[in-house]
Amino acid sequence: MENAYVLNLSEQKFSDLYLCYCGFAECEPLHSFGPAVRPNYIIHFILKGKGFYRVGDNRYPLKAGDGFLILPDVLTYYQADEKEPWTYLWVGFGGKNASQYLGDVGLGEGRMMFQSDSGEELKQVVLEMLKHRQSSILTDFKLESLLYTFFSVLAKTAVVPKQKYRELENQYIRRAVEFVQNNYPRKIKISDVADYVGITRSYLYTIFMKSFGVSPQEYLSNYRITRASELLTITDLTIEMVAASCGYDDPLVFSKAFKKIKGLPPTKFRKADRNRQDRKIEDEDLSGLV
Repeated sequence: MENAYVLNLSEQKFSDLYLCYCGFAECEPLHSFGPAVRPNYIIHFILKGKGFYRVGDNRYPLKAGDGFLILPDVLTYYQADEKEPWTYLWVGFGGKNASQYLGDVGLGEGRMMFQSDSGEELKQVVLEMLKHRQSSILTDFKLESLLYTFFSVLAKTAVVPKQKYRELENQYIRRAVEFVQNNYPRKIKISDVADYVGITRSYLYTIFMKSFGVSPQEYLSNYRITRASELLTITDLTIEMVAASCGYDDPLVFSKAFKKIKGLPPTKFRKADRNRQDRKIEDEDLSGLV
């Protein structure tokens, strides 16, 4: 990285919203950062050039006028283009109301990219931040004021393409369902699903409730029990073997989960299904005699 200007703050005076660091850089070709996890939020805005941003297995090409949000505790990677490396600014921040304020300007989990035609205004705010390196009460309040100014510019000009995020949510759902269907026999947790998709557990919960009306845990349980009911119907596997084949180590836990969803314990479900099949065969035999 060349021509980089960075300000790091070791202490935060405020709690609702506070600046952690900021910077401005003209990057060399293929300059990259990560894969890495950050403890706070970061907003990058591209002033010139292009590159890409990757979250999990999702890769997003970005250019001048685009911005991207990095969430705390989410693995990310970004890289400048080889021929047209980007020049960008960034602002890292935290605070108990940071998530709410991001939502107010249209950003957050699942809404990590935006566009703005106020790049010069955002640049001037960050350059002003970089001037305040002397630690003092005056500096603390000035930087806090500039951070709110940065958000005010975003609120005025940032555009979050709704269609893009609907497509993104659908992509997350497809990947989550794919992971469940391929791994339900294993001892997977919802955090494993979220890690595979590249989003947080809370956002995974949000999009599952929106798409299916059930939580990710309920979806996983329902899928396991659906597969178990098929095995009980078409095989003679023991209850223990069916349970193990569907991700349950304890047959008792499996039986309770099965009864909760199907209304019958596995043994009675199998018996009832076999009785239905026997009656069907008898009816078919009798109809053949008529």
